[in-house]
Amino acid sequence: MTATTTLDLGPQTRILTALVAGVRDEQLADGTPCPDYAVHHMLGHLSGLATAFRDAARKDLGVTTDTSPEAAVPDIGPGWREQLPEVLDELADAWRDPAAWIGMTRAGGVDLPGAVAGAVVADELVIHGWDLARATGQEYDPDPDALRAAYGFLLAAADDPDRGIFGPVVLVPDDAPLLDRALGLSGRDPGWKP
Repeated sequence: MTATTTLDLGPQTRILTALVAGVRDEQLADGTPCPDYAVHHMLGHLSGLATAFRDAARKDLGVTTDTSPEAAVPDIGPGWREQLPEVLDELADAWRDPAAWIGMTRAGGVDLPGAVAGAVVADELVIHGWDLARATGQEYDPDPDALRAAYGFLLAAADDPDRGIFGPVVLVPDDAPLLDRALGLSGRDPGWKP
């Protein structure tokens, strides 16, 4: 992503909203591809990142954009089934403003260019969408534009295969589907099953 490139996150947030609606209450304690997160933690993380990156797009810097994602294990509260889709809609709407993509902003306590923040949130939405779908047995077909942005971000960040941005890179064949290659760059095994 560059300062002159924008991405409509709406298609990917709508996919996530459908996944959230498909989560059954009895699945909330189930594991996910993120070893420290059960499904309810993943939903909490999605809510927190959607709020933080919504505010980052608006350049409304404060507690939501200053808090590191490692500060606490996220969780959901009452009303998450209604609140999470709302904040995902707000996130997509905030990133439709061209001003979100220019200048500097902050997310997770890190100052970064708006275009980089847009690529980061695309990556978060795509990869955690897969996490949620895989953990809850739902089909997953991410938005192609968001997937390309996520892959580009992960590829640029994968300068050390032993560390990767989210953990050691999982090697997948060069001819694997783009989602599998993005997952591998994110430190996930595309074959992960609950």
